[in-house]
Amino acid sequence: MSVLVVGISHRSAPVELLEQVVLGNDDAIKLSGQVLEIESVSEAVVISTCNRIEVFAEADRFHGSVEEIVRLIADRAGLELESLLRQVYVHFDQAAVAHLFRVAGGLDSMVVGESQILGQIREALQRGQQESTVGTSLNSLFQQALRVGKRGHAETDIDRSAPSLVTAAFEAAGPVITAEGSRFLVAGAGTMSALAVRTLIDRGIDPAQIWVANRTFGRGIALVAGYGVGAVRWESLDVELAAADVLVTCTGSADVVFDTARIAEAVAGGRSLTVIDLALPRDVAHEVRELASVQVVDLEVLGESALHGSAAEDVEQVREIVDAEVRAFLSARSQAKVTPTVVALRSMATEVVGREIDRL
Repeated sequence: MSVLVVGISHRSAPVELLEQVVLGNDDAIKLSGQVLEIESVSEAVVISTCNRIEVFAEADRFHGSVEEIVRLIADRAGLELESLLRQVYVHFDQAAVAHLFRVAGGLDSMVVGESQILGQIREALQRGQQESTVGTSLNSLFQQALRVGKRGHAETDIDRSAPSLVTAAFEAAGPVITAEGSRFLVAGAGTMSALAVRTLIDRGIDPAQIWVANRTFGRGIALVAGYGVGAVRWESLDVELAAADVLVTCTGSADVVFDTARIAEAVAGGRSLTVIDLALPRDVAHEVRELASVQVVDLEVLGESALHGSAAEDVEQVREIVDAEVRAFLSARSQAKVTPTVVALRSMATEVVGREIDRL
C-alpha cells in the first residue's frame, strides 16, 4: 500500500474552476466516504480550502485509483471527467509525502508562509478520524505533517509578512485599512470573517468602526459578543454598504452576493469603496472591478502576487526542514515495514536453535 494524492489548486487551475469544485465540510465528508468505497483504497482524507481540494488515499495501485477519484470530484462538481483530468495534479508514495509536508509548511500556499493551512489540515484529519476513513498510515502521515508545519513556523520567520490570506488581503488593499475613520462592513460570520475581524482589531482598528452582517442574525451576534463590534441585520446590508469604506465578504454563498448594480448603487455620488472578497465561490461579481471608484482584492488578485513578503532565506530554510523531515519519515516507515519480517526471522531462528539443542 502507498500514499496517493489527487489535487486541484490555484497552481493547477483558474479561480473559475476552483469555484466549481470547492467543497463544504459535509461535502468533504461525503467525498471521503466515496473514495473509501474504491476497491483499491483502504484510507482517505480530503483537504478542502478556499484555493485547493486534495484527496489523500492509501491505495494498493496507482492506475485506476486516480481516475476513480477524479471521476468522483467531477461528478460532485457537475464537470466532464476529461476536462478535469487536465487540471489535476497527482503525487504517489514519496512524492505524496513530500507534497503534504510542503503544504503544511506553507510552501505551496497562494500566500507563501501563511499559517492558516495548518488548521485546515488538522480539521481534515479530525474529520477523517470522526468518520473512520483514516487508519494507521494516513494518521501517522498527517500527524507528522502538522509537526513539520509547526517546526517551520517556530524555527523561521516565514510567516512574518503573511500569516493568513486575510493579512495578505489587507496588505494588498493598502492605506485604506489603517486610514483614520475608515468604516468596515464584514459580510458573513464564519471562520474567515471572524479572522478578518480579529486581524482588524489586532491592527488597532476601533471595534466601533467594524460592523458584521450575516443572514442568520444570531450567528452575527455571537461574533459581536466575542469582539465587541457592531451587528446589523442582513436586510439592512445595502444601507450599511453605502456607509462603508471597506467591504470584507466571505458568506459561503453558492451565488454572487454583490453584483455590479448593487456595488454601483453603494458608491453613487462619487464615493470610493475597497472590496475584499475572501470567498470561493466569489461573493463579488467579476465585473465589479470595472467600476472606477471600486478597488477589488480577491483570491485572483492574491494569486498574482503569491510570494507576498516572505524572505527568500526563510523559504529556503523551510524547504530544508521539509526535505529532512521527508527523509526521516520515509526511513522510519521503511524500518516499520521491515521490523515484522526481522522479528519473524529471529523467532524462526530461535526455534531452529532450540530444536537443535534438544536434539543434541
